[in-house]
Amino acid sequence: MKNKTILIVISSAFLMGIVFFAGMNIYKNNEVKKYEFAAKDNFKLFVPEHSIRKGSADAKIFVTEFFDPECETCRRFHEVNLHFLKEYDGKIQYVMRYAPFHGNSIMMIKILEASRKQNKYWEVLEALYAHQPEWGNHHNPQPDLVWKFLPDTGVNIAQLKVEMESPQIQKIIEKDLLDGKQLQISGTPTFYVNGIPPEAFGPEYLKAAIDKALVEL
Repeated sequence: MKNKTILIVISSAFLMGIVFFAGMNIYKNNEVKKYEFAAKDNFKLFVPEHSIRKGSADAKIFVTEFFDPECETCRRFHEVNLHFLKEYDGKIQYVMRYAPFHGNSIMMIKILEASRKQNKYWEVLEALYAHQPEWGNHHNPQPDLVWKFLPDTGVNIAQLKVEMESPQIQKIIEKDLLDGKQLQISGTPTFYVNGIPPEAFGPEYLKAAIDKALVEL
């Protein structure tokens, strides 16, 4: 009877060990899968260190947006992006990259990057989009109008004008242009979800791409 009890205990311990190691392997495989995109050679093409990001720092889903602050469609899509950040709170992170295709885009990007040094990037982006019909009217663009409403964001204008001419900002623009050319980006906004473009353009397709990436984690 004693030997039988010992055998049962040993068998139970063995089975528990199998279950434990099986569970550990499943966990490790899931963790590897979560970080699979981050381990890819082209990760920095979509998530470079210099790009500003918005969303969860622990997210495994990276939504890269190549945008142009003078682009009307980018302006309209901005609200969609904010909605998705709330809907997928803690699950996604937006990576902002530049694709300047309009006449005043470079100036606005320099303003954005300079405002970033004052921790006012998102406030300034909101202001640029809100007033885009005024300063970025394609029939009558008036970029200097930005100096009238930017003070409302709390940004130091004098400091901004100095910092926007920084060589570092120029390098960021050149890098984004180079990567955009490599990806053959011809319009804005252009999205990638963990390095993969949605099947087509539109909020529903971007949402579908995010959902698919989450399922595959």
